[in-house]
Amino acid sequence: QVQLVESGGGLVQPGGSLRLSCAASGSIFSINVMGWFRQAPGKQRELVATSANSGTNVADSVKGRFTISRDNAKNTVYLQMNSLKPEDTAVYYCYVQTLSRMFKFNDYWGQGTQVTVSS
Repeated sequence: QVQLVESGGGLVQPGGSLRLSCAASGSIFSINVMGWFRQAPGKQRELVATSANSGTNVADSVKGRFTISRDNAKNTVYLQMNSLKPEDTAVYYCYVQTLSRMFKFNDYWGQGTQVTVSS
């Protein structure tokens, strides 16, 4: 089993910055994808950014403002969020896809961290 521990959410004024972190631990053979999704009240969960061996994928709505990075030695993914807007307010969820020794993909989600952008 894999555990994900998120940190870094909070309240910030428009134009401000936050950095989210997510550390994966447990029975990990290999990590295929690490990333972030978010869900605002009354809306579906949406992709923010993901990082895989093949490259990164960033939503158009945050491109140029958010940056995803990984520390593979620590099994940790980060999301640097700059120039935050009220519409970025949501619960942000860490996502990790692992590859087992039996070549099976498994998906894991963090508990979510609240990001509120408001003056």
